[in-house]
Amino acid sequence: MMDTINTGNIAALFEAFHTTFRDKRDELIALDAKVGDSDLGITMNSAFEAASKTVSDMDGEPLGKQFKMAGAAMAKAAPSTMGTLTATGFMRGGKAVDDADAIGTKEMMAFWRAYADGIAERGKAKLGDKTVLDVLEPIAQSLEQSADQHAPLVDAVADAARAGQAALVATKDMVAQHGKAAAFADKSKGLQDAGGTVAFLLIETLARFVKG
Repeated sequence: MMDTINTGNIAALFEAFHTTFRDKRDELIALDAKVGDSDLGITMNSAFEAASKTVSDMDGEPLGKQFKMAGAAMAKAAPSTMGTLTATGFMRGGKAVDDADAIGTKEMMAFWRAYADGIAERGKAKLGDKTVLDVLEPIAQSLEQSADQHAPLVDAVADAARAGQAALVATKDMVAQHGKAAAFADKSKGLQDAGGTVAFLLIETLARFVKG
């Protein structure tokens, strides 16, 4: 169980992210195939493989720099819409924790708020459009509440994962407004959002990592 995440933990964290998206590759492909291009699993696996390789030899570098370099690697390895948005999130989050020596609840809140806001700005989406933002925003809000309550990191990310899971389920009742999924309109109703699934897998993996 971790009280904070420090610079020496980032390589292991991204290895955990890559493991998740490697293991969920086929599941994400199947989910995306219903209303998308069927490439989400491939995109996310490639993005986090590249990010993991990039930070694997950055032990000792500042936290923010590691996240930003991971994001840059994602952008290069997976230049699709979701790859670009995910890269943007990590680069914005990295900038938010630039000067931090370690990531506790307060820094984790700052990271996810910047991550969500960066994706909202880049993707031009709003809440209720059935996008990754519909899961990211509840995660960020949960962490803001935890930071206000001075909750330990392990509790904060566990609560955020529960918020993300509930938000992901809620996307099933929404109708897609962006991308190829929007072309299917009402056919997207009843399906959980693929991008939202990525956001949930990130916070779920993070919560598991912090818990140890």
